[in-house]
Amino acid sequence: MKTRNLVVLSSAVAVLLTLPTVNALAQPASPARPVTFIERNLGGPRLGITFSLGSSEYTEKLKEFGLGNTLSQFGWHFEYQVIPEGGGPQFVIQFTPLLGGVEYGKIIPSATLAMGVRFPGGFEFGMGPNLVATPDGIASALVIGIGKSFDYGGVSIPINLALTHSTVGDRISIIFGYAIEKAR
Repeated sequence: MKTRNLVVLSSAVAVLLTLPTVNALAQPASPARPVTFIERNLGGPRLGITFSLGSSEYTEKLKEFGLGNTLSQFGWHFEYQVIPEGGGPQFVIQFTPLLGGVEYGKIIPSATLAMGVRFPGGFEFGMGPNLVATPDGIASALVIGIGKSFDYGGVSIPINLALTHSTVGDRISIIFGYAIEKAR
């Protein structure tokens, strides 16, 4: 059965590679002029709230540490954008270190590195790794985020919803703030 599937898959790939129209469609058209990009460096404060979902291992560790399953978040957002000069989507790399749980008199540090796309209307999505301190050490997770950035007089005001998934438990966060382009 595995051999048959491999033969069928190999045959399909071979047929697709030999079709001239498929090869032509798979290659981008050459632009009339070279595409240039604008680079922006944005940063600013971030505030938010994180909810530990369900009765997960992470939620239990929070309780053992004297914390609830809802945590405040405070931090700073570092962002690097590459934007096609003629318009279009922005390619974004973001790094966001946060401190959570200050309302309980404790600090839980976390950091996220996300890579994604922001469209001209402000809708954005991305994903990347997350590290969070737990009473037992550092836990890693995957963050998937969506959001919208509003431009108000040259100030970007993002509102994001992020789902953080890991083996110790899932979290959902609502994070907002503002960003102003740094002068070069």
